[in-house]
Amino acid sequence: MKIRIKGNSLRLRLTQSEVDHLSEHGSLMEATEFPNGHIFEYGISCASEDFIPASFTGNCITVSPPIQEVKKWAGSDKVSIEEWVDLGNGKQLRVLVEKDFACLTERTHEDESDMFPNP
Repeated sequence: MKIRIKGNSLRLRLTQSEVDHLSEHGSLMEATEFPNGHIFEYGISCASEDFIPASFTGNCITVSPPIQEVKKWAGSDKVSIEEWVDLGNGKQLRVLVEKDFACLTERTHEDESDMFPNP
């Protein structure tokens, strides 16, 4: 799973096996370790009903789309689940959970065998 943060946009990209795992188990987490024992965590923990767009607690970002929406998305050609969160003061947070597609240009140092085929 990849995370991309730019301004008020949060995007998580999942490979085919990660989409399958999320659909079956309802959660998927990753961690990045830093010097001095610091760990940054991010992931998806499906909600039973309502979309809880995103939370940031401690060193962890969690996105919580409804499990039924994830199951429909996983079995479809739909590329992403998207939600806009009102932050007040005219600001919004864009939250995207996307299928990760293989690049059109070959990248020698990246294993793209589990990525979705490019349409």
